[in-house]
Amino acid sequence: MVKSKYQSVLDLGQKLNIENGDVKEENGVLKVTGTAKTQYEKNLIWDEIKAVGGDSPSDIMADIKVADESVFHRHTVKSGETLGKIAKQYYGDAMKYKDIFAANTDILKNPDLIHPDQELIIPNL
Repeated sequence: MVKSKYQSVLDLGQKLNIENGDVKEENGVLKVTGTAKTQYEKNLIWDEIKAVGGDSPSDIMADIKVADESVFHRHTVKSGETLGKIAKQYYGDAMKYKDIFAANTDILKNPDLIHPDQELIIPNL
């Protein structure tokens, strides 16, 4: 029963390719473990858990580790994106584009020139 309640969380974990994932239901509590690639992906899982179960759900226990803690995320640029748009997606603030630019000066020379398929580091702030 509780597993079906959190099916969207499990689906998201599958979509994100959470590694070493395990799901058990014991005494009405869903126990979920796994390793997300980045903190951003871990946050996405927790956001979905809270969307389903509220801020302090008592029917799920999740232990999600992060494989790469050196970055917040790695983003592959899509056509039409700007650093401001990317910053808004990850930080909720387009002005944080400066932080993304600073973390990628090895491949970016101008914050107004990014290209599809470039992989950008989204830094921990």
